[in-house]
Amino acid sequence: MPTKQQSYFEFFMKKHWKKFVIGLFLFILLITSIRTVGPEKEGVVLMLGKYNRTVQPGLNFILPFGIEKMYKIPVQRQLKQEFGFRTVSTSSLRTQYAKTAYADESLMLTGDLNLADVEWVVQYRIVDSYKYLFRVRDAEDALHDMSEAAMRQIIGDRTVNEVLTVGRQEVASSVEVLLQKMCDEYENGIRIVQVVLQDVNPPEAVKASFNAVNEAQQEKETLINKAESEYNKVIPRARGEAQEIVQLAEAYATNRINIATGEAERFIALYNEYVKAPEVTKKRIYFETMERILPKIDNKIIMDEKGTNLLPLFNLQQKKD
Repeated sequence: MPTKQQSYFEFFMKKHWKKFVIGLFLFILLITSIRTVGPEKEGVVLMLGKYNRTVQPGLNFILPFGIEKMYKIPVQRQLKQEFGFRTVSTSSLRTQYAKTAYADESLMLTGDLNLADVEWVVQYRIVDSYKYLFRVRDAEDALHDMSEAAMRQIIGDRTVNEVLTVGRQEVASSVEVLLQKMCDEYENGIRIVQVVLQDVNPPEAVKASFNAVNEAQQEKETLINKAESEYNKVIPRARGEAQEIVQLAEAYATNRINIATGEAERFIALYNEYVKAPEVTKKRIYFETMERILPKIDNKIIMDEKGTNLLPLFNLQQKKD
């Protein structure tokens, strides 16, 4: 039993110090040798600072007392890096972002020497944990720098209007391809899933002027489209009318030519007959002419050559009133 001058702890240590040391040793042994790897991760084990093996999710054992060390890498999880903003909080109702402290990331120079404020997200996966840990020092920071460099290169090859309007999807696709190429060259074990342009705007200092220019351009395009619409209504109709007039003129010309050609051929044929027998031909022409003229005359008077004998002929077939 401990005396008054001794504490209970001192008495216990003197009597059971070996058991205490053994128990402490076993406790440290357990906590330094047992590792649990989550379902979305895999463990990379280093022995004395050198790569030894990669273990799968579940309960795993490593050599204790720091002889082996394990890094848990989320290989089954889609990760992301944000540029020009950061997600502060996420809830079911609203997501809050912070932008003011990240203007240096997003402010970029375009190919036509204008400025654009570009915010984007890089979504990626770790496909090779060994390369991720050992090929590149601090792969996360390296990916961040590569993403920013790729975006600045692509933006620098395009005009500000392309970046702000129709070229956004092309910019995102080009950055994705270029960034994956850089990851392959550096062998950082990362696969780029998608690059998303979150927001692209002119800088705050010139946003009002830029919006005014955009409104003017839209108004210009509206007027041009309206003029083209009127043009498409009037010109085709005028062309159709002109084509119709031309076709009518061509048809009239063809008709007149055919008639003239027929009259000429008839005259030539008649002349040939006249040459063969002039008197007979003249009488036949006279009779044919009279045959066409006389039925159109109501009262007819026939006289001889001297004009002494007259023979009136009346239209007996004319109906009485």
